[in-house]
Amino acid sequence: MEPENGSQGPHVDPVAPPGIDITTPHPARRYDYWLGGKDNFEADRASAEAVAEAFPSVQIAALENRAFLHRAVGYLATQAGIRQFLDLGAGLPTAGNVHEIAQAAAPESRIVYVDNDPIVALHAQSLLDSTAAGATTYLQADARDPERILTHPDVLATVDPSRPMALIMLAVVHFFTDDDRPLEVVRRLTDALAPGSYLVMSHATSDHLSEEDLAESVRANKRSGIPFQLRSTAEFGRFFTGLELVDPGIVSVINWPTESHRPHPRPEAVSMLGAVARKP
Repeated sequence: MEPENGSQGPHVDPVAPPGIDITTPHPARRYDYWLGGKDNFEADRASAEAVAEAFPSVQIAALENRAFLHRAVGYLATQAGIRQFLDLGAGLPTAGNVHEIAQAAAPESRIVYVDNDPIVALHAQSLLDSTAAGATTYLQADARDPERILTHPDVLATVDPSRPMALIMLAVVHFFTDDDRPLEVVRRLTDALAPGSYLVMSHATSDHLSEEDLAESVRANKRSGIPFQLRSTAEFGRFFTGLELVDPGIVSVINWPTESHRPHPRPEAVSMLGAVARKP
């Protein structure tokens, strides 16, 4: 599967940064490949193709997930009045990053980006291009370690935990197997949010897969070299326990919000759930 803006000839790898393992695939670089980026390596592309064997429309899913991010952040900045954003699993910079969307609506917005891929850290300067009235910072950390994120001095210097904030976890938690205790991780993060805060999540779903397709998906994920776990709508809904879902609730990312009437693929072609919820 070629990226949407792929080159005409063979893909030429970027120069590998010193000390960074490019022989093991990473979700951020694989996602970069699906979005048509150039900051990925052979291991990432091989992993991406392994997933595409079972889910040929995975690139569409990645693009639709990114579009959902744009709409959700736009809603939070323009309608919900949120001025602080914590983006976990930020990935490699591309057009329409969280600070660009939020600060276009409210220049005073403050954003913390977090990712565990050291290559993302090398590109973080473009994520720190804040307006003078706002602020951005980047932290290399794993979303499975909420304590490090919540207590890190750079995070606390950028956002105020006593004020409402948007916690963004797009296409992140499906990389947490049950052994990673994902419900506990997300609950620890949301417990730390002030009332009036929001959780934005998307997650790959098994809802549209037959038993045969689900089994093939499991095999493909093993071949991809990156742990991955699909979840049903009911399983995804447990992450929002105690929160107030914003209309239209838990839906395909292509259907949030409901007033979106743009042409889009069928939900089963995307197989990605999304939701925005408010902490009372």
